[in-house]
Amino acid sequence: MTKHGFTLFLFLSAVAIATFRDEQEFCEIESEFDKSHFYSNVKHCGEIPLALSHKLLDALPLDEVDGNCIRTVKRCVFSESQPSPLKEPLTLAAVSQDVLMNILDLNESVIQNEEFVRCVSGGKLFPGSVPLAHRYGGHQFGYWAGQLGDGRAHFLGEYTNRKGERWELQLKGSGKTPYSRSGDGRAVIRSSVREFLCSEAMHFLGVPTSRALSLVVSEETVWRDPFYNGSVIKERGAVVLRLAKSWFRIGSLEILTRTGELDVLRTLLDFVIKEHFKSIATNDPDKYVVFFSRVVNETAHLIAHWMSVGFAHGVCNTDNFSLLSITFDYGPFGFMESYDPNLVPNTSDDEGRYSIGAQANVGLFNLQKLLEALKPLLTSDQLSQSQQILREYPQIYHQRFHELFKAKLGFLGNEEKDSYVIAFLLKLMEDTGADFTMTFRQLSEVTLSQLQKGSFAPSLWALSDLSSHKHFRDWVQLYLQRLSRLISDSDAARQHRMQGVNPRYVLRNWMAESAIRKAEKNYFSEVALLQKTLMEPFMEQEEAERAGYARKSPSWAQQLRVSCSS
Repeated sequence: MTKHGFTLFLFLSAVAIATFRDEQEFCEIESEFDKSHFYSNVKHCGEIPLALSHKLLDALPLDEVDGNCIRTVKRCVFSESQPSPLKEPLTLAAVSQDVLMNILDLNESVIQNEEFVRCVSGGKLFPGSVPLAHRYGGHQFGYWAGQLGDGRAHFLGEYTNRKGERWELQLKGSGKTPYSRSGDGRAVIRSSVREFLCSEAMHFLGVPTSRALSLVVSEETVWRDPFYNGSVIKERGAVVLRLAKSWFRIGSLEILTRTGELDVLRTLLDFVIKEHFKSIATNDPDKYVVFFSRVVNETAHLIAHWMSVGFAHGVCNTDNFSLLSITFDYGPFGFMESYDPNLVPNTSDDEGRYSIGAQANVGLFNLQKLLEALKPLLTSDQLSQSQQILREYPQIYHQRFHELFKAKLGFLGNEEKDSYVIAFLLKLMEDTGADFTMTFRQLSEVTLSQLQKGSFAPSLWALSDLSSHKHFRDWVQLYLQRLSRLISDSDAARQHRMQGVNPRYVLRNWMAESAIRKAEKNYFSEVALLQKTLMEPFMEQEEAERAGYARKSPSWAQQLRVSCSS
């Protein structure tokens, strides 16, 4: 087509679009094109024995407008939206055997099937799948952002496994939806490797989280501005198939209250309680208050657990906070290295709103927004009860934080000065910049005799850094006195206890970056090594030691930055 011909084509297209009477008519016409195009290329994966169901379709209102046309969506919870298959050739870069076999009941031989790769990348559908995109809103960095929604994710359906567990499957990076706004609906290798590895790492650390089945990469070109500074780069597309018991979030309810769709709000909330909070009686007149109490309690516990492993989420918006209090939507996260409560893992967070030390307060803010979303459904007495529940959040958080850090130090029982011993140690770590993960780990590996002497071998580098503080000996004496009162305890028993809760390996940004750089060149060996290592984070592993995963971070790691684009 000539330059003039192309210009005329664009002009005629614009005129044609302008003649549509309204947004819905345009979307309906575009939808018909999408459907014919999609169904000519995508079939069901009949060879893969994984049939999905769709309770959501029967229980919740669906968008009346069909197709992926980007628009303002009203009076529904989901929009039907078909994935856009990645360009082939495709490479299955990683698979979680644990998810494959123990959640989805599939034999590991299935990954050799080409149909499997198409299924987990959006090229074909599992039997029973009706792809949907979820409508939600949210407060982002403290401000109401309006309609957000699944802009690059497709909910495929739910699977109930042989243990009776119900899991919802979702593709991330699978193309545009009605909620894509100005985005292209794609994810890149960089962000997908991080999501795949971190969701699995958090699970094996014992932190409630979404899971990841697979990582598929393509040669498809995706353009990104990683740090929003005008430096656009070409990257390769990728898709993660991830799972959760539910993908509903605080923003799922907020959008309905904000738009006055209270009947839909009640329908969705009743569904969530019935399916995911089975201990709450559906005929209980105070069920929304009980629900809120549960979410407050579990959110406090989740954030305390994040803190106990040094995890900073990076984007704690209400649209990223689960109603089931699990960790999901991994982006610019970071595991703390040198202890710093002001750590901000996200370079897009100019004001440090989501620093690691602010996560508990942000949790409170998000729960306040949840209560605002519930308010139209509450009586004045129920609202008063809920406000009192929210006031108890700080105490719930601090109690759980205290319990987790006592376990990290090997304490049994309760003593009045335990909180002081914990706070004293954290202050020493902050002053010396001691490594968070390895300080606790090496305390679990050192004998009390070695600790008393205060002379540490090079392998105990984190304790050596900590011992440079002028008050280190004072803390050691407090710590040894506390342990000495555990009369029936032994050094070996203490070490065993502590090593069960203090990981030797976490997904540090430099480790993820090293794996990403290789993956971008089609070498996935380090993704595999990290996946294997992070499945047993509390066990010393020969390969991980050789890779330096328990040593000080390399000097180049200091220059690493991650953003919301990560």
